[in-house]
Amino acid sequence: MRNSHIRLVLGLFAFLFIGQALNAQSIRLNGRVSDARDQSALYQVVAKGPNGSSLTDAKGDFVLESSVGERISFQLFGYESYELTVKNAEFLNIRLRPSAQELDEIVVTGYGSSSKKEMTGAASVVKSEEITKLNIPRMDQALQGQVAGVVINTNSGSPGGSTSIRIRGLSTFGDNDPLILVDGVVYDSEGLNALNPNDIASINVLKDGTASIFGVRAANGVILIETKKGRKDAAPSFEYSSYLGIQQTARRLGLLNAQEYAVLKNNAFINGGQDAPFANTALGVGTDWQSAVFAPAMTSNHSLSATGGTEKTTYSIGGSLFSQDGIVGGEKANFSRMTARVNLSTEMSDRLQLNSVLLFTHEERKTLPENGIGSVLYNTINAYPTEPLMQSNGNYSYLALVSDIINPLAQMANTWNQSGVNKLVGKEEIVYKASEDLTWTNRLNYNYAIVDGRVFSPLVWYGPGKAQNSAINAQLDAPIVELAEGFTLERGPSVYQNRDTYGDITFESYINYQHAFGENHEVKATAGTSVFTRQGKGMSAWAFNIPNNSWEYADLSASQAAGGYLNGASSFFFEERLLSAFGRAEYAYKKRYLVSGVLRRDGSSKFGPNARWGIFPAISGAWIISEEPDFQSTAINFAKLRLSYGRSGNDQIPNFAYRALLNGEGVYPFNDLLTPGIAIGRAANPDLKWESTQQTNLGLDLVLWNQWNMAFNAFVKQTSDLLFQPDVSGVLGTYSAGGYPPFINAGDVRNRGIEWEVGYASTPKRSNQFTANFNMTLLENKVMRVPDGVDFIPGAGFGVGGNVATRFEAGFPIGYFHGFVTDGVFQTQAEIDNSSVLQAGARPGDLRYVDINGDGAINFSDNSDKTQLGSPIPNITLGLNLSYRIKAFDISTNLYAALGQEIIRNYERQQPYANQLDYNIGRWTGDGSSNTIPRLSTSLTRNTVFSDFYVEKGDFLRIRNLQVGYTLPTGITSRLNAKKLRAYVSVNNLYTLTSYQGFDPDIGNFGGVLASGVDYGFYPQARTLMAGLTLQF
Repeated sequence: MRNSHIRLVLGLFAFLFIGQALNAQSIRLNGRVSDARDQSALYQVVAKGPNGSSLTDAKGDFVLESSVGERISFQLFGYESYELTVKNAEFLNIRLRPSAQELDEIVVTGYGSSSKKEMTGAASVVKSEEITKLNIPRMDQALQGQVAGVVINTNSGSPGGSTSIRIRGLSTFGDNDPLILVDGVVYDSEGLNALNPNDIASINVLKDGTASIFGVRAANGVILIETKKGRKDAAPSFEYSSYLGIQQTARRLGLLNAQEYAVLKNNAFINGGQDAPFANTALGVGTDWQSAVFAPAMTSNHSLSATGGTEKTTYSIGGSLFSQDGIVGGEKANFSRMTARVNLSTEMSDRLQLNSVLLFTHEERKTLPENGIGSVLYNTINAYPTEPLMQSNGNYSYLALVSDIINPLAQMANTWNQSGVNKLVGKEEIVYKASEDLTWTNRLNYNYAIVDGRVFSPLVWYGPGKAQNSAINAQLDAPIVELAEGFTLERGPSVYQNRDTYGDITFESYINYQHAFGENHEVKATAGTSVFTRQGKGMSAWAFNIPNNSWEYADLSASQAAGGYLNGASSFFFEERLLSAFGRAEYAYKKRYLVSGVLRRDGSSKFGPNARWGIFPAISGAWIISEEPDFQSTAINFAKLRLSYGRSGNDQIPNFAYRALLNGEGVYPFNDLLTPGIAIGRAANPDLKWESTQQTNLGLDLVLWNQWNMAFNAFVKQTSDLLFQPDVSGVLGTYSAGGYPPFINAGDVRNRGIEWEVGYASTPKRSNQFTANFNMTLLENKVMRVPDGVDFIPGAGFGVGGNVATRFEAGFPIGYFHGFVTDGVFQTQAEIDNSSVLQAGARPGDLRYVDINGDGAINFSDNSDKTQLGSPIPNITLGLNLSYRIKAFDISTNLYAALGQEIIRNYERQQPYANQLDYNIGRWTGDGSSNTIPRLSTSLTRNTVFSDFYVEKGDFLRIRNLQVGYTLPTGITSRLNAKKLRAYVSVNNLYTLTSYQGFDPDIGNFGGVLASGVDYGFYPQARTLMAGLTLQF
């Protein structure tokens, strides 16, 4: 079916563009391209004409169809482009001169553009080839390890799972996502699944204060994504790319097998004063629950695009089909995506240009419970190996010995979660060129999404006493609920369905002015206004007694609930607006002294009349040292010093958070009767204002020997007036049921660090070329202030109903880990009796804790003996990209490392019969047996309180991608009427070097900022072996 679709699309493309392919009588140009310095052959030089393009082979030779009088250009990274006019069919010898490594490349910076050479801010660019070769489903994952200062953490490795994007650290208690613009259109980071990585031409990351041109939404940085565009006077050029891969888990936990389990449980029960449960411990391996849950899964992608243009119009059209099954759950955890893209640009006159962009996406996702207590992997880890997968009667086993752990296979079989999204993103832009110096741009951006969801909860029986049971017995009889005295109803299987719609429209109008006064002075200016409005609404409903206990009938209309008494519905609606005015002025003296100033004023409906408007300035400058007349160096080809300061804002809070809400519940006495009513749900705060981020950046850019590109940045980023919802006094009246504390501004966070980026490209030779790109970031994150009257804000808990393990507290990183420090294991009772520190309840084999406050006793009832145990924020992140070409073969790899982070091991259920990790084999069993692993016992001990025993080093080095490709010689591809054919094999997530015991050390913040680094049985990223090809014709 898919092949027929592809043939149909190819036929349509050929029909649309056949007229353009009928050129005048052409001639075949032959030639060779070499390096002007040593005349060595240059490989993969792009020879481009109006009717097509060609690539040089390993000998530097090319063949190109052209006509007399046409202009031909030759382009290669690291070399100056060269153009000529075709006069005849004589053999051409082209010699290219090295350039300053693309310093003149144009970079989109927001409402304008600038060359890399003239930029005064800190920005990084990732090109399309670096994105597509990774073969990953999400755009943001392509940034991991590519850009200094940008950290991408995976919130879930499941198909369609989200990621966390952090530019220069965590800056706020709430939403830390950067502003993302796709061709100038605002794009929600949660919706990045909808963007096909193959459609991307480049990604520009604005990291410093100069991003304040985007005002209130730029506090967390800005990511500008440009999709692929066509070329003028170019015949249709098609590209088809495809890959097919098989996924598997990259790692499994070291869990006890049946024999080890029996030995250790006997030991625990005896230590707890109980009888040993296993008379015979020779039980062999037993049930391997991980092998039963993890399974190979397929992934595939097909993408087709066409680009070209006429004298007045350029176009780029594409479509793709992507599918991925889960390594846990298979089709029950599937993600699929279909995309279509149109990018058109038309010169309507000499002065008027129309640019249109349209992106459509249809995606579907099925999910399983993940990344939390009660998830499929949490149950897999804790399921004991002496229990079979199935009972003799064919039903799933019950795991009856642990009350809150259920059979993960039964859980997957009875989980039905499905969602779908239809998303339309577009832009209509008119650019009026008033003169050579002045342009006026007006554009309308739109974003519309329909989100559908369906969740079916069948009647299920997981075993006696299981809280997850929805039936009352193994016969799946429905429970009976009493709605009123003498009035009962059967509560059968239920379905929940929702449809939500989201839309936003942005109108922007701005002018750009650029003029050179003589040889020494050049000015640029931008001024404009923007109006943004977003609206969302949704309806959800639930219904019971679905027929046949079946997903096939899981629809609201099929409900057989008597009278509909158990059924219900809810809805929501919101609207927000942002009105802005902005300006930017730039001045260059002698093209070596550069200064830029930005000013933006935003007004947001999210804030009250007392603080609705905010002003966000920035100033930056640069000195191009290498342009000085006295500067002479054969080693340093380019040197630029940069300095910038800017202030931006953040308004990522609920709409109308400054208003009081009457959504609480109250009970009032009327005529001696208690009557339910309404109470204040959230108190008002009319003075609520923006979060404000101020950032200073000092940078240095260098080009050495025309082969090395380097960029250094040192920055300080301070965020003030953080938006909080801290607990407040009950006197305020917001502690009724359904009540919430008010939003307030309180707290400061500082991030400071150093970034280093270096790139190297060897001179392209006839037979080989080597490139390398390395980046490193050193980061310090620190909370400077918390709300007055609040010592700290509690975060994620440890265990089931356990202590709070993470905090937001002044003097520490956001979400740091707080608990007891261990100092080995008590070996004997004499050691306990003679200890200078009293530890109540301690017995030989128990963990010995450090007396932090020095009072001579371990205090378990308060926090006086707790301290910092680690942080989920890495101190150092590293990225390395290597590629090597030898003749027609190429090999590339991408590595990423995070150092200085810790992870909480929070997936072990502290129950007598729950399975355990195999590190427990080395437990304390007597004097001198172990000083690190405590004894096992079924009785209550202090060994399960949150301490550094459950905190592990999360450092890792990951080979994210390794790829080997082969490009067919041009002689063969030309006989196939193709321009290029490349085949490759690739492995994603090949290997991870880490000491962490969990599935995956690359853990995001699935449960929010203060849950970063807490592992509940994280759904790991899969290792994927794939084969693919790229065909250009």
